[in-house]
Amino acid sequence: MTLTARLRDVTPDWLNDPKVWRTEVLAGLVVALALIPEAISFSIIAGVDPAMGLFASFTMAVVISVVGGRRAMISAATGAVALVVAPLNREHGLGHLVAAVILAGVMQVALGALGVAKLMRFVPRSVMVGFVNSLAVLIFMAQVPEMRNVPWAVYPLIIGGLVLMVLFPRVTRVIPAPLVSIVVLTVITVGAAIAVPTVGDKGELPSSLPVPGLPDVPFTLDTLTTIAPYSFAMALVGLMESLMTAKLVDDITDTRSNKTRESVGQGIANIVTGFFGGMGGCAMIGQTMINVKVSGARTRLSTFLAGAFLMVLCIVFGPVVSDIPMAALVAVMIMVSFATFDWHSIAPKTLKRMPAGEIGVMVVTVVAVVATHNLAIGVVVGTITAMVIFARRVAHLAEVTSVVDPDDTTVVYWVTGELFFASSNDLVGRFDYANDPEKVVIDLSAAHVWDASSVAALDAIETKYAQRGKTVEITGLNHPSADLHGRLTGELAGSH
Repeated sequence: MTLTARLRDVTPDWLNDPKVWRTEVLAGLVVALALIPEAISFSIIAGVDPAMGLFASFTMAVVISVVGGRRAMISAATGAVALVVAPLNREHGLGHLVAAVILAGVMQVALGALGVAKLMRFVPRSVMVGFVNSLAVLIFMAQVPEMRNVPWAVYPLIIGGLVLMVLFPRVTRVIPAPLVSIVVLTVITVGAAIAVPTVGDKGELPSSLPVPGLPDVPFTLDTLTTIAPYSFAMALVGLMESLMTAKLVDDITDTRSNKTRESVGQGIANIVTGFFGGMGGCAMIGQTMINVKVSGARTRLSTFLAGAFLMVLCIVFGPVVSDIPMAALVAVMIMVSFATFDWHSIAPKTLKRMPAGEIGVMVVTVVAVVATHNLAIGVVVGTITAMVIFARRVAHLAEVTSVVDPDDTTVVYWVTGELFFASSNDLVGRFDYANDPEKVVIDLSAAHVWDASSVAALDAIETKYAQRGKTVEITGLNHPSADLHGRLTGELAGSH
């Protein structure tokens, strides 16, 4: 076999497809343009130089394109991470922030290796829908400041950009509509010398590549204890946002991704970013939606090129990029917001059929995210709410019915449903201790014992009957229930 044939065997099919190349390259370019103002804005939130946000977006995207577990997902500097590290930078300085980013990366690698990604299966669909909808709301809200106290010309430019993005795909889908919109609006504002806010107004673009180095902090236990809480918070927020975004992209593209690899990859990307003086980051839902949903990208190439183009645009084409009107990028992000929102979830037809609890979980998730501007908090609050509602619903499914033998010597109680802390609490009160005959049979063949609370409740029932000189026989336990009951019965002191 020739070397060419061998290489063809190990390389993906899309590498030989010019159409895929065109889609990925153009998608990467659109994302890079959209990343610049966001990265600068997040730098301002974190209280650092704009270059730190841009360097973070460059290194995160390039590294994650190689080590990440979800193809076509964009990782860069994010608002969630900026909010976490801002107090650390304010109180202890830049050196501590960079050290915290590196430590957060190490923690993410460790959490990924320990299988934290498997916890994603506990996130219900209603929380996912709430996450997506709240994200769309946040993306839109982030554009509002760009539409306040601005020259009147900004509004027709935004409307023009939106109209272009809606109509242009009807002409051709070869070139992404957002890229066309950005180019056309830039040509109009520069050509007609229209004075509107531009990307350059957000901050100075870097003129050289980042250089690796160690954080400027004393390597002591005191430094570690200072940065550790911030690093841990950043690691959790970054992983949660990244894994939720990966799951969303899985659903959109109808493909599976390696969440453990993604978790470890996020850590590696943050470690590299820290050593290059970046402010850290995680998956970016808005830019990922531009890449996957709007531009149609599906491979790692678009992610890599988004980072590479970002630096090329800043360093080589800085003056041109600085002239891009913010109105063009606002229009792109508004379009992303509308494309991201799950409109089907709020349709009257859907709301009529959906259980009230599911709607409540979705609303709680959205409210928590919008109120805190933190997607991770919203997901945690939504998931806990869903679990409480589920526990209440399942608790009501445990039923007790009794039949007395004709000779009045035995009573049989049939217990059906799931026995756990919520349902077993009122189990003790469902038996007639005073009037039952001397022999009591509790048939659990249609029930399942899940926890110590249920075993304690059964022990308490036996004790109450024993105090009246009556015997209890528990039958029908399935194997897991019998195993748990056998291990714990009589051992739960103080539970009777």
